[in-house]
Amino acid sequence: MSLDVSPELLDTAARGQVTDAEFVDCVRTSLPYAWTVISSVVADLELSDGELADHEIPPPSEAERGQLLRALASDAIRGGLERHFDVKLAFQNCHRVAAFRPGAVGGAVWQEFVSPRGQLLNQSPELRDC
Repeated sequence: MSLDVSPELLDTAARGQVTDAEFVDCVRTSLPYAWTVISSVVADLELSDGELADHEIPPPSEAERGQLLRALASDAIRGGLERHFDVKLAFQNCHRVAAFRPGAVGGAVWQEFVSPRGQLLNQSPELRDC
């Protein structure tokens, strides 16, 4: 299961729309490692003049890797995080998370990160099974 949904939030969802704040709070509490990684990347971006900030440290265990995969593979979760933090997220190798300023999307730095070339250059034998 991707998220730990409280009975109250599940009831709210069954009755109608869930707010972004409710959803993002569920993500934050359900996927704490992913939340920490993404929050730190966003904080690094806010402190820089660059178009992106990224996190390249492999997760300490498969459980944490799974959190990143669930957070970034789900359109709903990823979109909620992007709206919450006002960034565009990109992902490589089951661990490399980048946050881009919205204005950088489509630019040269963005294109390089999300390109097949960028993916290939980010490969290493120790990450083959991630």
